[in-house]
Amino acid sequence: MTDPHADPAAFILDNTEAIAPPLVPEIRLRLATKITPIWESTETWLAEAGVPPPFWAFCWPGGQALARYVLDQPETVRGKRVLDLAAGSGVAVIAAARAGAIATANDIDAMAQAAIGLNAALNGVAVSVAAGDLVGAPADGWDVVLAGDVCYEKTPAERITGWLRDLAAAGSLVLLADPGRAYVPTRGLKPVAHYRVPTSRELEDREQRETTIWRLDPSEARRSV
Repeated sequence: MTDPHADPAAFILDNTEAIAPPLVPEIRLRLATKITPIWESTETWLAEAGVPPPFWAFCWPGGQALARYVLDQPETVRGKRVLDLAAGSGVAVIAAARAGAIATANDIDAMAQAAIGLNAALNGVAVSVAAGDLVGAPADGWDVVLAGDVCYEKTPAERITGWLRDLAAAGSLVLLADPGRAYVPTRGLKPVAHYRVPTSRELEDREQRETTIWRLDPSEARRSV
């Protein structure tokens, strides 16, 4: 078995196929076609090599919704500096690059970083990959910040959305895509678009997820909870 810690790209190529997510057929990604095998193949390395679960191997509803949005409204990102936070497979940042953005993906998982590089190359676009945890860092002049599926656990959701509010207050257009997770903020958000995203019952509790793209309102960014 390829060691994902030693050779992330080889592990991804060995355990995924190039397929198109249902909401964005224009884009192809290296994804797992079956959930259990890739999860089991990483379990051996979780404790020994510190490899996180393979969230990068699936195209989650929020990322698909953001990708669909920027492909359909390319003026949102064209010619702008765009950051895709917790980018996972990279679907949203790849869509932004296709729409003409100066695109950067960020994810703390080294496997996700490798997957984003492979997926960007697969789609013939240039995407920069920023490693490490950017949350809490000073605003870096991002014109647009994309964040999908980041509100599924309370503590990280609060930390991430608090930072996103700071970015909105500093002048970034912040788009948060959420498919009804428990910890999405209840104030300071304005709906931009709605999508019905096909999902797998192996990953979700239903066959479709109603997913909303929210814009963080800069006028409430620093005082909303």
